[in-house]
Amino acid sequence: MCGITLDCAVILRRLYCLFVLEVGSRSVHILEVTAHPDEPWTTQQIRNLVMDLGERAVDFQFLIRDRAGQFTASFGAVLADAGITTVRIPPRTPRANAYAERFVRTVRTEATDRMLIFGERHLRTVLAEYARHYNGRRPHRALRLQPPRPDHPITDVMTARIKRRPVLGGLINEYERAA
Repeated sequence: MCGITLDCAVILRRLYCLFVLEVGSRSVHILEVTAHPDEPWTTQQIRNLVMDLGERAVDFQFLIRDRAGQFTASFGAVLADAGITTVRIPPRTPRANAYAERFVRTVRTEATDRMLIFGERHLRTVLAEYARHYNGRRPHRALRLQPPRPDHPITDVMTARIKRRPVLGGLINEYERAA
């Protein structure tokens, strides 16, 4: 579990996004966006995640998190009730949470660094659409160029006509077989 910090140039505020990345499948869950992350907010977001996972929560053994102050005992208690052990990374070791750091770099370079974010609602919309693209269509090297949760059959570009579909206003393109 980690967060993305983004400076909103239009409203001159810093926004925080909390996300969870499943290391085995490379699936990302964007939890929520706020300008003021605190203990009750973070605890509520992890409760929401555990409820959304439902029976899949038993598949998770560990949650590796950064050392931010909003991850308190109540946060760990919610995870402990779900049978998930919380592991805190050592100080000043970004490589300890390399998968999350890689996702942060990817979302920044592919989406948020290329557009102006107008506020919390806009960032929430952008990250939700990017997460849908990241989980459903974006190829991952670790998964043999397959997306984590494909939402369409993979197109053979050598034998079929291809149709381009813009995502995030044309910032990213997805390709699929033309009808």
